[in-house]
Amino acid sequence: MFQIRLGLENNVDVSVYANLKFNEYQMEQIRLGLENNIDVNIYANPKFNSSQMEQIRLGLENNVDIGIYADTKFDCYQMHEIHKGLAQDLDVSIYANPKFDSYQMNQIRLDLEKELQEDYELNI
Repeated sequence: MFQIRLGLENNVDVSVYANLKFNEYQMEQIRLGLENNIDVNIYANPKFNSSQMEQIRLGLENNVDIGIYADTKFDCYQMHEIHKGLAQDLDVSIYANPKFDSYQMNQIRLDLEKELQEDYELNI
């Protein structure tokens, strides 16, 4: 009820999330997306937990291609690593694979960042 009340107070269409299939934390992520005028239909799916929803919402707010990780096969930590790589214009296709856990993704992303930095320094 709290998330529905907040949505009504902030003039968002609460019918998108006022449903028992969502828990309060999922409702919060949908409400936050609606308040930021993003297309929540991409993640307003009870198959995503609230942390996955948050990563998708943040990606949409940051204008990254969430289509790469908006999939239930990735947990929120994997989504976070892919999001970070996309935000830095890295080739995330190298590690955007659910067979890699988030720690492995993090290590690959850091290696890619290092390569990018070295290439930049060579071209200065």
